[in-house]
Amino acid sequence: MLVTDAWAPQVSGVVRVQNALIRSLEARGYEVLIIEPSQFFTVKVPFYPEVRLALFARRRVARMIQELRPDAIHLMIEGPLGWAARKACMRAGIPFTTWYHTHFQLYLDMHFRGLLPVVSWVMHRFHKPAARTLVSTEGLKREVEAMGFKHIVVAPLGVDTKLFTRNPTPTLPPLPKPVFVFFSRLAMEKSPEEFLKLELPGTKLVIGDGPDRAKLEAEYGMKNKFVGYKSGQELIDWLSLTDVLVFPSRTETFGLIALEALACGIPVAAHNVLGPRDIIVEGKTGYLGEDLRVAALKCLDLSSTDCRAAALEYSWENSTEAFLRSLVFIH
Repeated sequence: MLVTDAWAPQVSGVVRVQNALIRSLEARGYEVLIIEPSQFFTVKVPFYPEVRLALFARRRVARMIQELRPDAIHLMIEGPLGWAARKACMRAGIPFTTWYHTHFQLYLDMHFRGLLPVVSWVMHRFHKPAARTLVSTEGLKREVEAMGFKHIVVAPLGVDTKLFTRNPTPTLPPLPKPVFVFFSRLAMEKSPEEFLKLELPGTKLVIGDGPDRAKLEAEYGMKNKFVGYKSGQELIDWLSLTDVLVFPSRTETFGLIALEALACGIPVAAHNVLGPRDIIVEGKTGYLGEDLRVAALKCLDLSSTDCRAAALEYSWENSTEAFLRSLVFIH
């Protein structure tokens, strides 16, 4: 049973990870029971209207766990459904696992200053009773262990290298070269404004949507090409026009977008922070530094073949194996 507060129409790295994981588990013959927000009464998050939070779910979640009798229970994120399932499992003496995907305390501190200590305490409380808590990298494992988290195991993420493959002949109008791309949610924690302010030659392309898009496009639309949210082959075609991914976020725990860019043969310019630091090989698949303009320009000399080869080392098969090893089976 997978309990998640991140579900369509929400667009996020967590949603992409769990969708890939569900497909991989089902391909192996596992039945995946899903508890997600659309099964309950929900409300919109004020600053993320595409995100809906389930309310009044505690009794029904407990009943679903009791009636469906899953062999293992995994709580994907620290949302209302995760908390409801956590309580139901603890009351029934059922072991469960969790996944530390996101530094929510850093995200919320950007919107509500002063909440960092409180949210950090809440995150600790959520994960503390889990039999195991998954993280995506060794770097994140060391970081959360230093924060006092226990029973941490690494489940590296993967990338669909069949989908994320550069299309040599995309059916899109060519863009003035070189093309630098920002490919992420347009929200404060992803730092899109840092990219939009960069003085770079050629074209600056923005792929994505989010709560800040209208404001950012109104202010920076003259010097940046906004194309909105893209998925599937349409996303691949847009990425295939680009030369460098500029990844300004400082709050990532992994940076799945960077891995997807590498799979398309696109080097990455990013800050030297958790996430990019665990994926990027300096001078081979990208450059890390405080000055993203300098890093982005240096990336133009890197090999797309080397970038693609690095991404091929990350498979959903390995991720699924690690996930299954982490589960605690009830029966």
